[in-house]
Amino acid sequence: MKHFLTIRDFPKQDIEKFLDRALEIKRERKILDVLKNRCAVLIFEKPSTRTRVSFEVAVRELGGYSIFMTPKDSQLGRDEPLKDTARVISRYAHLMIVRTFGQNKLEELAEYSTIPVVNALSNEFHPCQVMSDLLTIYERTPDFSRLKIAWVGDGNNMANSWINAATLLPFKLTISCPKGYEPKKELIEEARSLGANIYFTYDPKEAVEGADYVNTDVWASMGLETDLSKRKEIFRDYQVNEKLLSLAKEDVRVMHCLPAHRGEEITDDVIESEYSIVWDQAENRLHMQKAILEWLFS
Repeated sequence: MKHFLTIRDFPKQDIEKFLDRALEIKRERKILDVLKNRCAVLIFEKPSTRTRVSFEVAVRELGGYSIFMTPKDSQLGRDEPLKDTARVISRYAHLMIVRTFGQNKLEELAEYSTIPVVNALSNEFHPCQVMSDLLTIYERTPDFSRLKIAWVGDGNNMANSWINAATLLPFKLTISCPKGYEPKKELIEEARSLGANIYFTYDPKEAVEGADYVNTDVWASMGLETDLSKRKEIFRDYQVNEKLLSLAKEDVRVMHCLPAHRGEEITDDVIESEYSIVWDQAENRLHMQKAILEWLFS
């Protein structure tokens, strides 16, 4: 049984062929029969716009249908053991797409499920988004070996998934976060042991210098908003703005997984500029997720 809980669940040797397939799915945009007569249950403890819409459309365009559930509708918000939920839903449906808080919940669901489980976001990882970002880069610059990709801001689930992505493709990843907000050292060290080219610095200017792509996210992820006023002060120098981008390559592209807090982690003029490819990222969620689901059922 295949699951997709982190990017490292995907086989490194197949990554370029897989990206080509995702591009083919995007170009053709036709109804496939991968999920014909199959039901996907979307269990979302965290609300979402892009994730829910892109997955529901993806399931439909693969020939399936979906059921959407919030904590009010499911036992994830109550006292039933997760292993029981996994076993029961496995008897009804063919796929679980779960957007939750702890990665441990996804791991337990996958352990006891007899159907594929997809991580639609957890506090630790956001693999579908970063796979979509890789697709967005690949359709512009398919040779990853010459690319420098910078991550500026919080060492959150997106940063963690970029660290995992660096184990699949030969780009240089530079990460810059304030002290106390770094990704876990163990995750970086493990990725490096698998061949990832990762450099960490507390200086965002150093991270962005000569970068081909500059990536950021909100300073306070969902569930951490009460900490935002403190973070605004701490992250002030990590804003992606014209001054910071002047250090990157002349044809740099800016990425953001959305929703963006304009005027905080990124300025309005940058997200609306010619550098910005955030709308392509958002669109590619649909095509990449279709490719991921096809892979799971292949």
